[in-house]
This record gives sequence, C-alpha cells and structure tokens, in this order.
Amino acid sequence: MCKQRSACRAGRFYAKKREVEGEGKTISDYFINEQIRDREVRVIGEDGQQLGIMSSRDAMRLAEEAGVDLVKIAPTAKPPVCRIVDYGKFRYEQTRKEKDAKRKQKTMEVKELRLSPNIDTNDLNTKVNAARKFLSKGDKVKVTLRFRGREMAHMNNSKHILDDFAQALADVAVVDKAPKVEGRSMTMFLAQKK
Repeated sequence: MCKQRSACRAGRFYAKKREVEGEGKTISDYFINEQIRDREVRVIGEDGQQLGIMSSRDAMRLAEEAGVDLVKIAPTAKPPVCRIVDYGKFRYEQTRKEKDAKRKQKTMEVKELRLSPNIDTNDLNTKVNAARKFLSKGDKVKVTLRFRGREMAHMNNSKHILDDFAQALADVAVVDKAPKVEGRSMTMFLAQKK
C-alpha cells in the first residue's frame, strides 16, 4: 500500500511539473543556426530592421559575417521568422523579460466571508470591515449566507442581509455577481470599485 501511495504522489508531481513546463515558451524551445531546417525564412537584422525573405543558408551566411547567431523566434509564422542576434544576449534578455512579467503580475484571490441568517448588527459590521480590508488589498470577496435546519424555509426573507452587506460597502465595492442560491447557501461576489 505504501509503495502505491508514493508512486501516486510521484505521478501527480510529474503531471504538475509537465503543466508548468507547458506554459509559455521556454528558452530551450528556440532553434539556432544549423537547427533551422526551413527552406525560406523571414530575416530580421541585429538592429531590428527587416532584411526580407531569403533561404536559410543565406541567412546563416549573414549571421556568420556579423559574428552572431541566427535564432528562429516565430516558427509558426509563414515563412518562419528568424533574427540575427547574439544568442547568449538574447537568452539573457528573454529570462529578464519573463522575470519582470512575473513580478508585475498581480494575483487576485477570492476571500470568503460566511454569515448566518440571524446575524446581529455588530457582527455584520465586523464582517463588513473585514471585507473592506480584503477589497483594499485588491482581492474579490465571496459573501456566503449559510442556512441550517429550519432556516431553509425562510431563505427568501434573508436576502436582505446580503443586500445590506453590499449597501454598506457601496463606497468601495460593486456587486460582481448578484446573490444566488446554491444548495444550502446563498452567495454573492463583490469586487473593488474602479
């Protein structure tokens, strides 16, 4: 049993690893110099100007004359696009761009607040303040009104609690998704006002 579990865990880890590698284009995906087997390619010079469509041999010759590499940057284009550039420098710039993109990327989380139908005013105000804090950080807020037992019979009468909650946050938030009944609960999503 233990062996099966560890194998399963290893399999899951491997699958996750493959998904991460599948996102975007990694540096090793670029073809350089002799790896380019296409007949014709569109060539971009070192300074960024287009040199036109030519055979891959002529493009290789131009790259050798300049003392740099020929890198295929758009293999799916017709004809494929190659660039005359120093591969080491190109690789460094690509990794820097990827790091900058990750740094600038903002992750948005969905924070959940749970309420009950017989919540008191002060408790509701505490939850409102917590939601205000989450919204100021840029997160979305999922407000869930949970029903238990006999409370299920009075679901429609409790919708005003979510409306009051949204009204209290009207200055900083907008209702992203209106209150909706899902099983034993009623949910509403709030997003920061732009």
